[in-house]
Amino acid sequence: MKPYHYPNSFDIIVIGAGHAGCEAALASARMGNKTLLLTMNIDTIAQMSCNPAIGGIGKGQLVREIDALGGEMARAIDATYIQFRMLNTKKGRAVWAPRAQADKKAYQSVMRMAVENCENLEVKQEEVSSIVVDDAHPSRRISGVLTKTNMIFDAGSVIVTAGTFMNGLIHVGEASYAAGRIGEPASIGLSDSLRSLGFEIRRFKTGTPARVNARSIDYSQLEVQEGDKEPENFSYSTEKFFRKQVPCHLTYTNETTHRFVITDLDRSPLYSGKIKGIGPRYCPSIEDKVVKFPERIRHQVFLEPEGLNTNEVYLNGLSTSLPHDSQLRILRSIKGLENVEVMKFGYAIEYDYAPPTQLKATLETKLIDGLYFAGQINGTSGYEEAAAQGLLAGINASLKIKGEEPFMPKRSEAYIGVLVDDLVTKGTNEPYRMFTSRAEHRLILRQDNADLRLMAFGYKFGLISKETYEISEKKRSTIDREITRLKNTGSGEGSLAQLLKRTGVRYEDLPSGDMAEQGLSDDIVAQIEISIKYEGYVNRAFASIEKMDRLEAKKIYDDIDYNTIIGLGREAKEKLNNIKPSTLGQAARIPGITPADITILMVYLEGKNRRRQAELVQQALIRLRP
Repeated sequence: MKPYHYPNSFDIIVIGAGHAGCEAALASARMGNKTLLLTMNIDTIAQMSCNPAIGGIGKGQLVREIDALGGEMARAIDATYIQFRMLNTKKGRAVWAPRAQADKKAYQSVMRMAVENCENLEVKQEEVSSIVVDDAHPSRRISGVLTKTNMIFDAGSVIVTAGTFMNGLIHVGEASYAAGRIGEPASIGLSDSLRSLGFEIRRFKTGTPARVNARSIDYSQLEVQEGDKEPENFSYSTEKFFRKQVPCHLTYTNETTHRFVITDLDRSPLYSGKIKGIGPRYCPSIEDKVVKFPERIRHQVFLEPEGLNTNEVYLNGLSTSLPHDSQLRILRSIKGLENVEVMKFGYAIEYDYAPPTQLKATLETKLIDGLYFAGQINGTSGYEEAAAQGLLAGINASLKIKGEEPFMPKRSEAYIGVLVDDLVTKGTNEPYRMFTSRAEHRLILRQDNADLRLMAFGYKFGLISKETYEISEKKRSTIDREITRLKNTGSGEGSLAQLLKRTGVRYEDLPSGDMAEQGLSDDIVAQIEISIKYEGYVNRAFASIEKMDRLEAKKIYDDIDYNTIIGLGREAKEKLNNIKPSTLGQAARIPGITPADITILMVYLEGKNRRRQAELVQQALIRLRP
């Protein structure tokens, strides 16, 4: 049957309406593009498939950066959180991280309304079965998508954010069946379409724990975890407010729990060989915890409410794919859960992903011009990592349509830059999760200064309002002015800045440190203290950044055949031809590339640049001849 072309064409089509898809579609539409968001189920837009929370170590930094660039995630969690905690406050400022429990249905509703009410954005419930490419175009240009109902939607760019839906396969004990997540069908056909275009496709696995009924929990036996007394906002545009928070609770597995797990291990698809995909190292199942850490007599289990209007409780730390009877026996062996009733059992899911070394740093694929990947299709895990990629893909697809330079934040500018560079340069052999330890400049990339680092970009792209941007710039100038005053004001013991550097001394301890008198807010004072107390570390970090920037400034041409470069080893040639780094700095970060390889490459590039310059001069002379 001949496909039917939808009468309206679009600038950008986004496939999938999870956290990556929503951010990609919103960014595209807000930048003035006619955008289409296609989802298999319009009622599950922005659904929290796993834990009902946003943020965490490394992840909270990403959310603040998403907000500074004009994304939606921070505003949505501010509107719907039921508990907020700043993590790692007993450690240095570089690793502080905001995290909030969400009312998951309220979060989903707020995000859905943002999407549905966005100008230039249409939402349709359609399943995409294949990518449509104009093979006649010299660079194999994207032209649209074909749906399962045999309809073609034409577009200039397509962003794939398929989550766990591509050939998704759920496992519970000995049973397995096709699904994108519990209760929803898998996407069949899209993986084959990508393979036919030349993409490598592999399998990953993830899992989720049981959800239980709060009325069946004995909370008197559990440890209470309250939220912060003065919760902060995720978004820089949200006004400060206070909301009654809901407590979470903590319990632990025990030796009986672990014995039950070991007894039923042969019934676990993880250990029976049914599951072939690689799972996340940093979020292991209870089966993996018991097997791989036999010396541990207990593991933490966090009881997290899923919302204000439900009794559903998420058991963070008990991800499993064991059969239902085994899950129930394990749960009831845990303190406080002796009479627990399960509302949803845990399960594992295998799904297809495309190794991200097939992408440019813009998240555009190397094979197909105008085709972008974002989220779990790139091998990542987590809502925050997905949303960050979706936002970046949406921005870059829009910039390409406008003929403008792409946006590729550096590792020294943003955790988003670290995330994308890790993916496209190193790839990933397991579901990738962001941590502060992945960022070599984490003292610079703090969660508290994302606006100062990135809001100028968001404003430039039209994703941040002039009012919000001006507030940020006023904050910057106020911080700079006050730091200058403290450095130039004596205290009898050196300058006020030197006094503030002392251990235990706070801004309010200074002779002229009255915040109200100086007209300073808490967050501005925090920036002043950090800048002065960590000045030496910050200066060394910037010196290191400048050194790396010199490598990043040395561009590498796309047309280089590394097999022709004398002196490079076979491994270096293979990896450089595969990754096709855009700069010498990126080449240096490819695993297996040595300093000697970089020296050889640098010499080659200098010679190539001289030859190109000579050719340009010769061409100019020929044109000038009478």
